[in-house]
Amino acid sequence: MFIHYVKGHQVLPRTSKHFRIYAQSKTKMQRDLGSFPLPPVIRVKLKDSGFSVVEDVIEMKPTELSREIGISKEESLEILKMVRESTSSSLPCQPKTPSNSASSSSQRQQQHPEGNKRTVTALEMLRYEKSSPAIVTFCEDLDEMLGGGVPLCKITELCGAPGVGKTQTCIQLAVDVQIPQCFGGVEGETIYIDTEGSFLPQRAADIAVAMVGHCRRIADTNDEEQQTALAEFSMEKLLSGIHCFRCHDYTELLALVNLLPEILDKHKKVKLIVIDSIAFHFRHDFDDFSLRTRLLNGLAQSLIKIASDYRLAVVLTNQMTTHIGNGPSHLIPALGESWGHACTIRIILFWKDNQRYANLYKSPNKQEMTVPYQITMDGLRSVPRLENEQASTSTSFRHDEPQDGNEDDHLNPCKRLRPSENQR
Repeated sequence: MFIHYVKGHQVLPRTSKHFRIYAQSKTKMQRDLGSFPLPPVIRVKLKDSGFSVVEDVIEMKPTELSREIGISKEESLEILKMVRESTSSSLPCQPKTPSNSASSSSQRQQQHPEGNKRTVTALEMLRYEKSSPAIVTFCEDLDEMLGGGVPLCKITELCGAPGVGKTQTCIQLAVDVQIPQCFGGVEGETIYIDTEGSFLPQRAADIAVAMVGHCRRIADTNDEEQQTALAEFSMEKLLSGIHCFRCHDYTELLALVNLLPEILDKHKKVKLIVIDSIAFHFRHDFDDFSLRTRLLNGLAQSLIKIASDYRLAVVLTNQMTTHIGNGPSHLIPALGESWGHACTIRIILFWKDNQRYANLYKSPNKQEMTVPYQITMDGLRSVPRLENEQASTSTSFRHDEPQDGNEDDHLNPCKRLRPSENQR
């Protein structure tokens, strides 16, 4: 189901350059304005105008706020009243809808055993991270490179030229996240945010059919839990677990990201959010690059918080742009260097000698390496071992190395799906 969100908001530059530091708790002053029970349209206007935390608006007059973000004085007065009440009370201001607030709080406490503590030890964090499952890609080499698959609670970015397989990988992950836990999967659902119109339902159906067939082949006939899971495991069920949203401009994208907590509270099984692609609406129609940077930074912070609070994976795709310097021109990820710090993991997908490769360019706990992969009728798969060994000896990827964009449409598909290590 494709849903259209807010369109046509004018982005107003932020004119107030300095704000006095409010003489109360710094924690309250840094509270995200998106956490208040404001209408989605107001949230988008605040963020588009550069207002992100309480400190940004606490000392403004209603007329100033009204002029800055383009709303009525009555709406501005209501916003300021709500914000000031939250800083004057002993506890943060709670939403007026207790049912939504309670369900969100309850969900986060269930997902994070230590969520109600003020501090968490490094040992607890390590155990928590190790206990979190990963989303397998169905490319064994790629899973090994990532340490088991795409991790939860983190942002993973896929960068590459057109046709290298970014969307195919995202659709594969949208299906793989639904693998039942008894097969070593996450058993979740996907929110798929399509900004380019590149999501193909038929391609998702092909990958889902291959997934169902694979699970049936490796299932243990004596395992009652696996047999029960397979009884309801079908292509239709897998496609029903992919919730698609179409965003036509960056304002719709920002509005949807602001609404994600409400959507996630209703769809509690979601374990993967895909944005394909993050760069599409931000590469054009932006004369004010400082505004673009602020919007991207705010978007990144929102996604980081969502990934952590709801214990899910966020996968973004990014386009490549040509960098022209003193030496030969070469391809680099779009959106600039500052955006490169937003993601936890960055994977560069590229072509070399008619073969697709994935380079782990950035990771907090894995060394940089490059592995081959292929796109078959059944989805993302490993390159057969003999070809893999030959490719490994001939490939040395550097991020600043020129990449060609030649495609090979005659790659031999795998004859048999191979389970990853944690599925065996």
